[in-house]
Amino acid sequence: MGDPEFKWIRPESEWDPMILNYTSGTTSAPKGVVHCHREDGWFYTGDIGVMHPDGYVEIKDRSKDVIISGGENISSVEVESILYGHPMVNEAAVVARPDEFWGETPCAFVSLKEGVGSSKSPTEKDIIAWCREKMSHYMVPKTVVFKAELPKTSTGKIQKYVLRNQAKEMGPAKQKSRI
Repeated sequence: MGDPEFKWIRPESEWDPMILNYTSGTTSAPKGVVHCHREDGWFYTGDIGVMHPDGYVEIKDRSKDVIISGGENISSVEVESILYGHPMVNEAAVVARPDEFWGETPCAFVSLKEGVGSSKSPTEKDIIAWCREKMSHYMVPKTVVFKAELPKTSTGKIQKYVLRNQAKEMGPAKQKSRI
């Protein structure tokens, strides 16, 4: 239920991190949680969300997964939801790839559904064209990497940190001159 006296601090924009004020009273906090507590008693979740007028909180993304491209904030979750709509995409994860012009650009890692033959497999251009039809152009992945399977934890969660490292190892995307 929660504390009925609790006063939410409404984020100024949807890109402000969600912050919870809770004290557990225990010292046996799991690893990784302790460093999220601040001296002021607030627990920094790293989630970005929106509080709707009816009081419901909607989590939009993780702050570390937001891609900042040319000053625009891009939610990796939004891009992934479009990619999952492609009829041949089985799994999708979007991370930031360094870019010489934009700073960062979306890089999509995609695995295809089983039974998709190599002659019918979509290309990088096909996936990018699919995204261009369905989202703002600044959000469209500039790079698409096909993998047989995306790296996962033992519980089946996609390991984005592994993909972030792979995107960094690819080096900055080089843009053609705009002149």
